[in-house]
Formats: sequence, C-alpha cells, structure tokens
Amino acid sequence: MASNMTNLLNNDAQPEAASTSVSIPNSRLWFEVAASGVAWFGLGMADLVITWCACVHEEQTGGPSSHPGALVLYFVMWAVLFGLAILAGTMSYRTWRKLSGVTELIYAEGKERKEFMSLAGLFISVTLGIGIVWLCLPLFIIQMCVRTR
Repeated sequence: MASNMTNLLNNDAQPEAASTSVSIPNSRLWFEVAASGVAWFGLGMADLVITWCACVHEEQTGGPSSHPGALVLYFVMWAVLFGLAILAGTMSYRTWRKLSGVTELIYAEGKERKEFMSLAGLFISVTLGIGIVWLCLPLFIIQMCVRTR
C-alpha cells in the first residue's frame, strides 16, 4: 500500500508519457519539421527576385517606380509564408501534446521518434518564424532598393 501511495505521488509530480497508440502519419510529422524551413527559404528567394526586379527599374530610369506592386507582392508573399510557419508550429505543438501527455513546455522531452520530430518542428517553427519577421521588418523603415545597397 505504501508503494502505491509513492507511485501516485511521483506520478503527480512528473506526468508520464501518453500512450504511443496515437496514430500520427509520417507525412504530417515531416510537414511539421520542414514547412517552416521551406517557408523561410522561399521568402528569402522571393525577396531576392522581387527586390531585383524592382531595383532594375530604378537603375534603368534613375528613379523609383511609381507602382507599388513589388512591395505589395512582397508583403503578400510574407503573409502567406509566415502563415505557413505558424500553421506548422501549431500542428507541431498539438501533435507533441497528443503524444507526450506533458502539459507544460518546460518539461518537454522527445522520448520517441514521433515526439522528437513534433518537438523539433515546434522549435524550428518558432526560430524560423522569428527569422521571417526579421526579414520583413526593414521594409517598414527603409525603401526596398535602399536596403540592398
């Protein structure tokens, strides 16, 4: 009886991992891990192409373009890809909560492959999501072609 009380007290202090019978498809796990990286890379490439196209006009005519299409296109690309990173992070967090049974992120552990992949997807989404925001911030302060010089 004393050992049952000890087990109950220990289980309250640190929750056990949830049953691994939860079925999570591998394609979902790979999306959670890779989507933010692809979004970050895609925004970097879009930034290069859009800025190049916008600044070629300035170099050829000697002045900035009066059409704000490049800036609008960049912000639309940013919103879509940032939304993709948020979606991947949210999916990763929900999958990790399903698999681990731990309620607080401070006690996060990836004991099995699926738990580890969803936890890695969460951390990758957070860090690259911050990178996506930082990539967009200069356009609120300076002109598109000025930041490339």
